[in-house]
Amino acid sequence: MLSIPGVGEAPISISSGSAEKGFVEHTIRSVGVVTNFLKNLEAGAKLDIRGPYGAGWPVEEAKGKNVLIVAGGIGLAPLRPMIKHIENNRADYGKLEILYGCRNPQELLFKEEFDAWRSLPDTKLRLTVDKPTDSGWTENVGVVTTLCNLLEVDPANTIVMICGPGIMMKFVVKDLLNRGFKPGQIFVSLERRMGCGIKKCGNCQIGPLFVCQDGPVFRYSEVKDIPEDIF
Repeated sequence: MLSIPGVGEAPISISSGSAEKGFVEHTIRSVGVVTNFLKNLEAGAKLDIRGPYGAGWPVEEAKGKNVLIVAGGIGLAPLRPMIKHIENNRADYGKLEILYGCRNPQELLFKEEFDAWRSLPDTKLRLTVDKPTDSGWTENVGVVTTLCNLLEVDPANTIVMICGPGIMMKFVVKDLLNRGFKPGQIFVSLERRMGCGIKKCGNCQIGPLFVCQDGPVFRYSEVKDIPEDIF
């Protein structure tokens, strides 16, 4: 939880890796009062930080398994630490496939790291955009689910991690279930309006669960039967 006294507070995921010491990196999209204020801070400015809170990606459970990462838009930011962790501990994991989509090439995050990800052993990075805005785009065109047709990982021994717009996650999960993935293999990151971060205010409650503490990362089997439309 990042806050500026007198301005407000916002929940922002960590996007740096656990091996990076001496700093914590956040990727912020300016969409409101707090995030716009944070965007305009200069080097050396001070802000308040609480946390981290809640549950993260299944780092330990994924060891020895293939990992499929599916991200849409700024949803790649909270998944970047998992990619960096696998990069730093490559022998602990099986095949790594990253499916990443944005509205256009200009909105792709961390483009300067793509070549390094592609150079990792047993790793595939597949990109797509809704609308290519220049003639130089040579990757896929279409929604993220169109990349699922290119999957090489075996569903039987794969952990899936998904983060992005709700509608994207909804159709990715549906597609993967049709391909033989099980609800217990799929992890999704849910975004809700968080206030306290400590399971007290109720702003982020979905059914019996609180996103700030029980999530934001949930096993899909935990949330698929909640009556509320989670996506």
